[in-house]
Parts: sequence; structure tokens; C-alpha cells
Amino acid sequence: MTQTPTAHTPAQGKARAEFTVPAQHPMVTVLGSGDSLLRVIEKAFPAADIHVRGNEISAVGDPKDVALISRVFDEMMLVLRTGQPMTEDAVERSIAMLKASENGTSDGQETPAEVLTQNILSSRGRTIRPKTLNQKRYVDAIDKHTVVFGIGPAGTGKTYLAMAKAVQALQSKQVNRIILTRPAVEAGERLGFLPGTLYEKIDPYLRPLYDALHDMLDPDSIPRLMAAGTIEVAPLAYMRGRAQPVFTNVLTPEGWRPIGDLVVGDLVIGSNGEPTPVLGVYPQGEKDIYRVTAQDGSWTLACGEHLWTVRTRDDKRRDKPWRVLETQEMIGNLRAAHARRYELPMLTSPVCFPERDVPMDAYALGLLLGDGCLTGSTTPSFATEDPELAEALEAALPGVVVRHKGGPDYVLNRVKSPGDVITLENPVTRVLRELDLLRTRSHSKFVPDDYLYNSAEVRLAVLQGLLDSDGGPVTQRDRTCRVQFSTASILLRDDVIALVRSLGGVAYTRRRPAEGRKQGTALAAHRYDSHVVDIRLPEGIEPFRLARKRDKYHAAGGGGRPMRFIDSIEPAGREETVCIQVAAEDSLYVTQDYLLTHNTLNDAFIILDEAQNTSPEQMKMFLTRLGFDSKIVITGDVTQVDLPSGTKSGLRQVQDILEGLDDVHFSRLSSQDVVRHKLVGRIVDAYEKYDSQHGTENGTHKGGRTKRK
Repeated sequence: MTQTPTAHTPAQGKARAEFTVPAQHPMVTVLGSGDSLLRVIEKAFPAADIHVRGNEISAVGDPKDVALISRVFDEMMLVLRTGQPMTEDAVERSIAMLKASENGTSDGQETPAEVLTQNILSSRGRTIRPKTLNQKRYVDAIDKHTVVFGIGPAGTGKTYLAMAKAVQALQSKQVNRIILTRPAVEAGERLGFLPGTLYEKIDPYLRPLYDALHDMLDPDSIPRLMAAGTIEVAPLAYMRGRAQPVFTNVLTPEGWRPIGDLVVGDLVIGSNGEPTPVLGVYPQGEKDIYRVTAQDGSWTLACGEHLWTVRTRDDKRRDKPWRVLETQEMIGNLRAAHARRYELPMLTSPVCFPERDVPMDAYALGLLLGDGCLTGSTTPSFATEDPELAEALEAALPGVVVRHKGGPDYVLNRVKSPGDVITLENPVTRVLRELDLLRTRSHSKFVPDDYLYNSAEVRLAVLQGLLDSDGGPVTQRDRTCRVQFSTASILLRDDVIALVRSLGGVAYTRRRPAEGRKQGTALAAHRYDSHVVDIRLPEGIEPFRLARKRDKYHAAGGGGRPMRFIDSIEPAGREETVCIQVAAEDSLYVTQDYLLTHNTLNDAFIILDEAQNTSPEQMKMFLTRLGFDSKIVITGDVTQVDLPSGTKSGLRQVQDILEGLDDVHFSRLSSQDVVRHKLVGRIVDAYEKYDSQHGTENGTHKGGRTKRK
């Protein structure tokens, strides 16, 4: 559009402008059907005269009005050039934005055309866009910040625009999950008293979220996305229950501790083996509990809403990211073509325990636990067919000489110094006494805690000693090599499994009964059952030092990749529970049997709707669920709080707590941003005026109770 000077001189104090509409734009697109758009402009500027002749539009009036009218037509033409039609509502909002800029109530950085042509999402033949300046700034804030609060009256598009941004983020693969939630305070969150199934009970409170979803996605795809866990819609009460029983063990740098004993600031072990601080501890009350068991026999307990990072074979083949599923989502869906469906993550590095001083070389201890005689009734001895091990043992034990007696038998004698007249205790015997290992036999041996919870180097050295003496590689046709260890001691079996798992491996165990089993070529039967442990260690973890075993292991291609799959999920009663949040980047922590699990939500777009009906405790709980690469949008109207009298709104309080915090933004919308029927905006203004005049909130005196009539 061009503004051209005219030969007609307006009256004194008046200004005149003429506009030419390019021929490619029919006048009806500019003026509207039946001149409806022109009437909107004339109504907004009643003192100005606007005339149309052909494709020429002229305006005469106050210079400020004429200048604004000129800008209105310019903005309209910019919008029309994008192919987007102008509506009466769009013209009204354009005029309001330009007047606000002119009056100084807006900074004027965004023009009406920039607001009205910003596409968020196109779906099912329609495009979702902001309709007001504040809406555009709200949408821009969602792009720029991790946590955004959209606060304003009903009808301002808070939830709808947030939902559009969530679907956009999912479709562009910025996130892999959408979580939509709102408090169900209208039922006091006592949903059990309502008739019907769980979904029938919660449906009325979540229906607005479902309706928005159906506007933006193919309705046929929504059930599939929800079944896959890509979209989750749940009341806030069900968002908080991602918990484990209070007695469940969690790994810390000092060893195992019950999760219920942890406090904020304590350190637990993350998936990278490193300590990570606990950021939050949230008691969850009594809940239904399930036993989650992996195929290697490891297991732990968790509630139905507890989160698990898993992937399927298809995910792996297609190089898709790990997904996060709740316990209850996997029940009844654990097999795919008779194969276990869900793989669990493994430690990416050995657990990093603090280094402890030990009285005996770790490799030497492993050798003695495997093939040593530690009864204390005689001089400590060692049995092996490999002289290499006897030499390694002697080299690792200062003050001791390993003397060959014949066959596989060796004796560990103290090295006597010239002039010794007093019989001194054998150094090995003394250390075994310190470690409480003296007088242990084949069925009662164990790994002392100072070795079990020591540095990765110490733990590996103990394991190598055990495997060099009482273990070995087992080759398999067309498969990688597994490592096998056997012992008569249940304690030592469990300690070997713990060593393997702490290094990032997996260990399977089975029992070989002693009854009827002959001891080698001898006629005597075994006195104790044998426990066989099959082991797979990650690449880079060397299981053997003994050359012949090490060479055989590597010749067979090594141990392959340790893997864990969920084998079963079974009910395990009801227990008092708690959940924790940790600072690890992937939010994972090590729980019982070195299983990895977590409670926060990564790679998710999370929307909390009707947030004015959250308590301060609920708001804190929700905000601390934030995982890495996730985004949270919280929407609400602080003038429509439905909480019981005396309960403070979490949305009101959080503004005092988080206002000004980096990467947290508060977008405030008003009646001018209502995009429903025009009457809604006027109703909102009327209520605000009433509350202002009478010192009330929601029509009730502040801090008071609603009177019964």
C-alpha cells in the first residue's frame, strides 16, 4: 500500500492521507465482506472521515488519527501478503496494539503484523497463532525459558497456546514426551469416592486438555501416543507418586542406605558411577508396590507410577532415544515375540567409591579366597596348577615366600630374618585375623567390606584374583565368551555378583546340588552345594591376569556387551514410600542390586493447568520434577482459586519466591487478551472492578470465608 499526497487541502488542523491498494489484492479482502472491516476502523476512529473510491482509500481528520489509520492499513496489507485473511477481531486487536504503542502503554517493539502472522502449529486445515501482543510474548517466552508461568483470566489462551507449543516441540523432536496435568481439587482429590473406573473419575477434570489435544493432533493418533507413553494426561495427585518403599536400598559412596534415611544434600551414586547430590526427598505415604525383576535375578521394589528408563529392540535398531515409562505402563507388555521387550540401562563406568587403605594386596586376597586354605590350623597354603599364580602371590605378599610342596600345593611361609629367636606370627595369618577371614572354609569365605566398597582398581583386582584361581573363560560357538566362577560359599557368591555389578557387568547364578555329585575323580561326594556364577563384563574391564585364561578370553572375542532386560513385574503388597530427586544429568540413581532408576522427567514438555488450585507443597513438588532437556509451562488464574478456605494458593506464593530467577519467566495476561466472546473480557473487567472497590477476592472478603445463606 502506498500513501500519496493529494491536491485536496484539508481544513486547518486536519490531516489527509490517501492509500492505494495494489491491484493483486481485491478490495473485499481489505474492506471485508459488506465493508465489515472498514466499519471496525470507522468505529475506532469516529472523528475521522474515511472514503473509498475504486482501489483508493482516503482519510481526513486529526493528524494522530490519520497517522494511526495509515498504520492500520499498512499492517493489514502486510498480513494479507502472507496469504492470511483479516478478520474483524484481528483488525480490532491491531488497532488496540497501535493505540497502546502510541499512548506509551506498550513498548511498540512488535507490530500487529508480526503478532498476527506468527505461526505456532498447523493442524487439520487450521493454523494456531497468537492473537494479541501479550500472547505473542507468552509464546516467545516459552521458546526462551525453561519454566514459564502463564497467569491471567479465563479465555486468554494460556493453556491452548502452551499445548500448541508442546505439540510443536514433540513434532520437531525437541522433546520425546508431553505430560499434561491439573489438580482435581473439585473432588478434593478423593477420587475413590466417585463412581466408575479411574479414567471415568478423572475425565471431567482433564477433559479441557483432551479437547485441546484433539484440536491439534489426528484423533486416531492420540490413543497410540498415550499407549506408548508419548503423551501422559493425569491429575496432579498421580504425578507425585513416583516412589520406592522407605526400606529400599540406594547406593551411596559409603555403601547401601535405605532410601527413607536420605536427606537433601546426601550423596548417591548415579549411572556414571559418580556421586550425585540428592536435591529433594518427598514422602509419598502408603502405596501399592511392585517387584520389578530383571532376567539376571536382580530386583527392586517401586510403586506403579515409578519411572524407568528403558528401550526396546526396535528403539535400538532404529537408533531411537531411551524412553521413560512408568512401572504400570509395562505390566502385561513385557514380551515381544517371546523375547523380553524392555532393556534397562547399565552403569556407564564402574562405581566410584572412596579409596580405602587395605592390609593385603587386593589381587593376592582374591587368589587366597579362591584357592587358599585359611583355616588357621596350619600355615596358610595355596593350591594351583599354574606356577604363574604362585609367583604372582609371592610378589604381592611382602615378607612371605611361597614354597612349592609338590603337585598343586604351595605353603606361604614367613621370611625369617637373620638372628630371629622369637617365633613371630605369619604375616598372612595376621592379616586374615584382622579381616575376620581366619578359620573360614570353602563354604564360609567372603569379601571384606573394605575391599567390596573400595576403588574400582581394588575391586577389579579382587575379582581378577578370584577368577584366576576359581573361575575361567567359557567359549561358546558363534557367541562371545562368558566368564564363569564357582564357589561353595553363598556369601562369596553374592560378593562376586556385587563386584561384577559395581564394575558395570551382569552376573547370573545357578546352584549345583552336592547330592550325587562326585568330587573330580575321587569317590567322595561334595559336602556343599556349588554356586555357579556366569559373568559378562563391559569392554575395557579385563577379567583375568593369568595369561592362559586371558588369551583364551580374547581369542573368543571377549565378553560381549552386558545387558539387562525386565523379566517380570509382580504385586508386592502395600508399603510406606518416598521418592527422591537427584542432580545427575540423566536423573538416574543406583538402587538395589545395582539397578538404575529415576523419578524426574527428562526430554519432556510438561504443562500444569489450573495451577491456582495447587497448594505450596504441590507446587514445589511439581517444579522439582523437572528433568534435563525438559520444559515446564504452568498456567492459572489467581482470581479463581477453588482451594479450601485457609489454604494458600501455590501459584500466588510461587510468584514471590521465583520472580526474577534466571530462566524462569512470568507472563501476565489481562482481559485485553481474552480471545473468546467479547463479553468475557468485559465480565473479567467487571469482577476486577468490583473486587477493587470492595476489597475482595473472588467476591469474598480477603482472608474470610464465604457466608452461607
